[in-house]
Amino acid sequence: MMEIKQELPKWFNGELYEEGATVQNRFSGEKYELNAMELSMYDFVMGSTIMCEMGHTDVVPNLRRGLDWFRMNNAEAYMVLLD
Repeated sequence: MMEIKQELPKWFNGELYEEGATVQNRFSGEKYELNAMELSMYDFVMGSTIMCEMGHTDVVPNLRRGLDWFRMNNAEAYMVLLD
């Protein structure tokens, strides 16, 4: 199985964590272990989602980019946590 080397994109302006953690889907309760990079992007996506819900539509392009990054870098985690 070929391993994909993950990198955060240049447009990413969120916090880069040093350690990963287990994250729980807020609707299903399902859990998934994320590495530091995935956790950084996950928090960025969730923060962007909240901003969108508050009416800040300027974050939508980066929210979509974040979701795309997740689908490409860890499709299984995307399905459990974000789909």
